[in-house]
Amino acid sequence: MNYLSRFYYQYRRVIKALQLYLLIAGPGLIVMIADNDAGGITTYAATGAKYGYALIWFLVLLGPVAYYVQEMTVRLGAVTKHGHAEAIFAAFGSFWGWFSLLDLSLVNWLTLITEFIGMTAALSIFNIPPVITVLIVIGIMMFMVVQGRYWTWEKLAMFFCLLNLVYIPAAFMVHPSVGSILQQGIIPNFPGGLTATLIFFLMANIGTTIAPWMIFFQQSAVVDKGMGKKDIPWGKLDTVLGAIFTVVVAIFIVIVTGTVLYGMEISSAAQASTAMMGTYPLVGTLLAIGLFDAGLLGAICISLASSWAFGEVFGWAHSLNKRIREAPWFYAYYFFAIITAGLVVLIPNAPLVLITLFVQVIAVTLLPAALVFLILLLNNEEIMGEYRNTTVQNVVSIAIVIGIIALSTLYAFSVLFPELFA
Repeated sequence: MNYLSRFYYQYRRVIKALQLYLLIAGPGLIVMIADNDAGGITTYAATGAKYGYALIWFLVLLGPVAYYVQEMTVRLGAVTKHGHAEAIFAAFGSFWGWFSLLDLSLVNWLTLITEFIGMTAALSIFNIPPVITVLIVIGIMMFMVVQGRYWTWEKLAMFFCLLNLVYIPAAFMVHPSVGSILQQGIIPNFPGGLTATLIFFLMANIGTTIAPWMIFFQQSAVVDKGMGKKDIPWGKLDTVLGAIFTVVVAIFIVIVTGTVLYGMEISSAAQASTAMMGTYPLVGTLLAIGLFDAGLLGAICISLASSWAFGEVFGWAHSLNKRIREAPWFYAYYFFAIITAGLVVLIPNAPLVLITLFVQVIAVTLLPAALVFLILLLNNEEIMGEYRNTTVQNVVSIAIVIGIIALSTLYAFSVLFPELFA
């Protein structure tokens, strides 16, 4: 009887802990899974087709890196109750505040264009014209935010997060060799040597796994959700699970294209989906559905990151818990960003694929500045108190910044002096 009582007590504790987590869950899972956006799916698909399984080890390393960066935003948002843009203005003044805001706005808008590129390309596979896709997407995104409740928006976003997992069953359908994956993908190596092309792909993968918009989005989401200091451990768990999901999905995409399309020149996820249709029609269909969902989820988060940031800086009401008449400028900027980004995709003969790949590289080039601001804020004892960075967290964070700067520098040299990387 005592055994049953202890079992029941432990069961109740687990259920209560799960219920509490489900109340807090959202910002970490959403930002991490949305990180596998349309540009990300294209990058992973192209990586698998170009290098097979050889760079899986690199994607595994990016999981902890993404967690360490995003975990800081959980603490910063929960402690300060301010979004990232507002925190930068308060701590570093207007010059650096405007620098970070304009940096974010430019990269976010360009990235938003890549999301529409991915979505129109995905539905074009099913013969849906781009203009119809743009109208459908804008309609969905407007519907999600006009409800006047953060919780409603979050539940809808979590539904799209679930759809992002379609790549996992797709990988099993192509019957990859587990032995080959372990042999070729787990041991660190640079296939073909440290060439300019490989450096470009490494940077693109970093740019789609860690991006400036993620820092701004998650911190603002933590604030809008109303999370406090007591919720920080659950926010960290939420971020850990999100990091695991984002890496798992990325690896399975590489496995799919590395198994079926290895050796092909793939410039977009839509092209990979179409090429897959010939031998694996269902897998190709799942890739197309996943690409559309990834673009939509990325667009949902990126547009909100910018709107939250502008609302914080200009002092506008900037919460999804407010209706349009209560926060008109917040929603006006949101609508402006998604409509203009959608229109760019409809421009005839625009170099859409080139835009998609280079936006990832631009994002990783500008990332160190955003990370430096974040690390400085997390080391400000006056702001963070007992929640400031530990020595270990600082060592890891600084190592991430140095690594990204080093890779960016290598890429710059590979462009200026290509003969050195031949």
